[in-house]
Amino acid sequence: MTKTIFITGASTGLGRATALLFAGKGWKVIATMRNPAAGADLAAQGVTVMALDVTNPAQIAEAAKAALALGPVDVLFNNAGYGLAGPFEGATDEQLRAELDTNLLGVMRVTQAFLPAMRERGQGTILTTTSIGGLVTFPFNSVYHATKWGLEGWSESLAYELAPFGIKVKTVAPGGIATDFASRSLVMTQHSAYGEAMARTFAAFSNPERRSNASSAEKIADAVWDAVNDDADRVSYVAGDDAKATYAQRLAVGVEAFRAGIRQAFLGG
Repeated sequence: MTKTIFITGASTGLGRATALLFAGKGWKVIATMRNPAAGADLAAQGVTVMALDVTNPAQIAEAAKAALALGPVDVLFNNAGYGLAGPFEGATDEQLRAELDTNLLGVMRVTQAFLPAMRERGQGTILTTTSIGGLVTFPFNSVYHATKWGLEGWSESLAYELAPFGIKVKTVAPGGIATDFASRSLVMTQHSAYGEAMARTFAAFSNPERRSNASSAEKIADAVWDAVNDDADRVSYVAGDDAKATYAQRLAVGVEAFRAGIRQAFLGG
């Protein structure tokens, strides 16, 4: 029987690459995005495209109902999200609310919409894109880290309570992805007191050598495929060579030594 995956944030980047990968492997793919016109090329390849803003509870309910009317959803892939970077002190309340609403609450809302059908069916997989930033931290990304660490903890806890119903809960934690995330999906906060430290940090982030280690969206989509099809009792899947190396280093040297290294690399001491 053909399996179905429902993807949020599928207009570009990882979401789009995942939609194409699963469709190419014979899955029924429901790709959602705020502007469905951006998915015209996906629709032309047999992907079902739906409008979905994960901050809109009514639209989430409508999309879940429409998707389930087409048949059971085997995999929910929570991928919608964006970055908020810069000094925490400079973040507006609107910026804080929007980041949490999309990255954290949006995932929770969409998951709740599909849980009853998965529970009644006795099977399903809930996979969420977190980030290496959900396992380690860097300067000037505190609110983004709050959402991604939150998703890792939420997923790990949720896995316990859904296992008796045959539902698996997993995360995929990529490092850098060679997409337009930094220009399209990044909001900046501002505060003059942090200018020098900000300049150092973003110079480190934009270092060509560092950027050259980023994975393609297609490579991370392969990791999504592997996570979905892995029968192991495992929650977190670190994806991409850069992310794997970074996380391995944190585990090897310990938290404080790792923090000292990050401080030196990004802030100069």
